[in-house]
Amino acid sequence: MKSRSYLTIDLKITRFMNMDNGRKIKDVLYEQVARIGKAVSSPKRLELIELLSQGEKTVDTLSREASISMKLASAHLRELRNAQLVETDRRGKNIFYRLAGKAVSDLWVNIHTLAEERLVELQMALQKIATEPNDLVPSDRETLMKMARRGEVVVLDVRPADEYLMKHLPFARSIPLDELRHRLAELPRDRLIVAYCRGPYCLMAKDAVELLRREGFSSAHLRDGVAEWEAAASR
Repeated sequence: MKSRSYLTIDLKITRFMNMDNGRKIKDVLYEQVARIGKAVSSPKRLELIELLSQGEKTVDTLSREASISMKLASAHLRELRNAQLVETDRRGKNIFYRLAGKAVSDLWVNIHTLAEERLVELQMALQKIATEPNDLVPSDRETLMKMARRGEVVVLDVRPADEYLMKHLPFARSIPLDELRHRLAELPRDRLIVAYCRGPYCLMAKDAVELLRREGFSSAHLRDGVAEWEAAASR
């Protein structure tokens, strides 16, 4: 059975086609496409998409990680779900949210990449994450993976362990940021440690690099996260 929204769209298109009015048909089409734009027009909804790009999460986890109330998180998730960008799965008392597909994650990557290319204000804000010129390593994925495969660098995933288990970069080692100080002995001091987290707007990798450098390690910050890595691989 079709949902009410689908029936409404069908009726609109049928009515306009019967009227042979091409302009009105086009208006309906653009109106539907604009639903995606409206759904991602909120900064917090973009952040929720970024968080869900790491893997499925409950509304409780999302509200905590996005620093918003559960009521507001639920409202934002409802908007994303109405636009068919997220899906849900009930397990016992918990409802898990996930992206409706890789295309949604790619949409987030494309939006923030375009914004970084066009908006000077965003470029200036990003410079605050890279406090030193060599903080960021080049996003040369093939070279980095060859070095990691040969053991010349250590790729360090500092996200929570559950996100690492859902998906991570090739050859990456998991040490969550809140455990890093107590697990430094697990890392080699004679190789570069390349830390990454959820993407260019996540500060966990920056904090990890600063900690590692204070402790005498050679470390750099990879701005890409899993979503950016996967989007680049599919190009």
